[in-house]
Amino acid sequence: MRADLHCHSTVSDGSCTPAELMRRASEAGVGVIALTDHDTWAGHARARAALAPGQTLIPGMELSCRLSGHSVHLLGYLFAPTDPGLTAECEAIRQSRRGRARAIVERLRELGAPVTWEQVTAIAGGGVVGRPHIARAMAAAGVVATAEEAFGPEWIGPGGRAHVTRYALHPVRAIELIRQAGGVAVLAHPRAGRRGWMIPDDTIAALAGAGLSGIEVCHPDQDPEERSRLRGLAARLDLAITGGSDDHGELTGYRIGCETTAEDDWQRLVSQATGAQPVTGD
Repeated sequence: MRADLHCHSTVSDGSCTPAELMRRASEAGVGVIALTDHDTWAGHARARAALAPGQTLIPGMELSCRLSGHSVHLLGYLFAPTDPGLTAECEAIRQSRRGRARAIVERLRELGAPVTWEQVTAIAGGGVVGRPHIARAMAAAGVVATAEEAFGPEWIGPGGRAHVTRYALHPVRAIELIRQAGGVAVLAHPRAGRRGWMIPDDTIAALAGAGLSGIEVCHPDQDPEERSRLRGLAARLDLAITGGSDDHGELTGYRIGCETTAEDDWQRLVSQATGAQPVTGD
């Protein structure tokens, strides 16, 4: 059964609703899908309600972290959504995201870019506001040719003229919170796209020692050489190997199922979780 363990909906910065995401996954032949919106699990109920018969949802989220000045993301799966520690930190991150987004929009206005907060929140559609929403607003306003271009150093990428930092967890603390909530933590895309920085092997080993359960080896932005190296590292550290499309709908070209996780690996993660269980449609 094909399993995609990294997808986003309109609850954060994807363009598909949770229900549409489930439908597209089914059409793509993906029988197991993890909904991993940024710092929130608000879309899980809608995803469960939209499951096709036999389709399985693995509840998750992508948790924002920072290490040595670099953005690091952790995929948390099967945690208890009522856990107070995890809930409080996610709320703090979401509030910081919103404040950061407002500050970025203000900087863009100062730079002469015709982007408004109203435009950005309309694109977010009530979801967690993030830089991808701002990038889409910039593209719509003709400031950049594509949303991806907005993440360069000229605009909202690290070091960019309109870049603003925000609150994020140290990954060791994030792993601790996920595990306390009965979940399992997987390191998302050790290198991906515009993020550029490859997390060093010794850092990943330290995270494994702190309770990390897996590494996202198969990601669209990681080349074969990087995947081979990460597979070897995962084997040495006895970590699960995962794969996910990191689908954001229209923004990434509706790519659900382009990367997948072997059944042994996702079942291994499920076996380690105590906070929640996968849900299968009737």
